[in-house]
Amino acid sequence: MALAFCSSLRFSTSTPSPPSPSLPLRTSPTSSSLITVRSPQRMGARSLRARPPLRPKATVAVDSPAAGPDASRSGPPRVLLEVKDLMAVIVESGQEILRGVNLTIYEGEVHAIMGKNGSGKSTFSKVLVGHPDYEVTGGSVIFKGENLLDMEPEDRSHAGLFMSFQTPVEIPGVSNFDFLNMAYNARRKKEGLPELPPLEFYSYLSPKAAAVNMDLRFLDRNVNEGFSGGERKRNEILQLAILEADLAILDEIDSGLDVDALQDVAKAVNGLLTPYNSVLMITHYQRLLDIINPSHVHIMEEGSIVKTGDLSLAKQLEKEGYRAFSVS
Repeated sequence: MALAFCSSLRFSTSTPSPPSPSLPLRTSPTSSSLITVRSPQRMGARSLRARPPLRPKATVAVDSPAAGPDASRSGPPRVLLEVKDLMAVIVESGQEILRGVNLTIYEGEVHAIMGKNGSGKSTFSKVLVGHPDYEVTGGSVIFKGENLLDMEPEDRSHAGLFMSFQTPVEIPGVSNFDFLNMAYNARRKKEGLPELPPLEFYSYLSPKAAAVNMDLRFLDRNVNEGFSGGERKRNEILQLAILEADLAILDEIDSGLDVDALQDVAKAVNGLLTPYNSVLMITHYQRLLDIINPSHVHIMEEGSIVKTGDLSLAKQLEKEGYRAFSVS
């Protein structure tokens, strides 16, 4: 989760509960993990305990122009992201990190980027969402037919990007429920749709929380405050499910997870996939690829993608002892 606290928040958007068969990612307008909301000093004190009892089985109709996962396609998959010769440096030092990255992602695809530490994987993902620590010095990035590099981070969010960071940050004083409700309504407002009040939003949220095995009591806790590593990663995927992005960038969501938590998070990501959205995940480990089977695997070295293949490429490199798989 990308978080910067000043007068606003900018972010990415357990006791097991019964699993939901799938999470429809495109049931409402596009958004992502970078939303602007009011600072906690201006928020009214709200708590799930103060709300009337709610029934998770309740349903709410959410208007949306987006096509659902079962909608028929009128043509071939469109290009979501096209990166050509992307170059970038660290703003503070001027050190060049990206040295000509090329990547094309179509709807319905899952791409995995692997490589040893320092190869530029996380930098690439942060450049895509507009992180201020990096400056693009060359190349182009087109997202859904528009120049992504001309957009502010929040505009990239509303265009349909989501990013889950390696270490999600705590937000004291802001409950999970309020955080998600405000983020979701910020996106609806951008699309000219009415906001959902808390009761209706809870009905929309409950089955998505069940799908990531998140106890509903976590909704009343402050965002990531006191959460374990697995709980934070579940919370990130819950944000993705709520915000419904076209392209989800997942930066090492498997790091620090035990086997059970990894299974929950990976299955939730699989449940979000439709023919209309895509995932770009960064990982060091074959174990994640065994659950979320990528359609494309890329190897990054020294700031550029040097090899591309399918899942067999990752398995081959693992057998050969490739350094990307030996990171602790």
